Amino acid sequence: MTKLLEKAIDKARALSEGEQDIVALLILDAIETGAHPAALDDVTIAALEDGLAEARRGEFASEEEVAALWKRHGL
Repeated sequence: MTKLLEKAIDKARALSEGEQDIVALLILDAIETGAHPAALDDVTIAALEDGLAEARRGEFASEEEVAALWKRHGL
């Protein structure tokens, strides 16, 4: 097993049982379908890292902000 896979499994162990099942299904699906992750450019990776950092700090959009977003897009 690679170090990266070991790291991922170690992090998955800290998740709830439901979250672990979701991770397991994603892994199995990726293996069974031969899926390969999409290549991400540096800008996209940076945006994802920023979003994860915000989530760790508990910085989420308010219900009002989400409602306004849906409204702007006609949803």
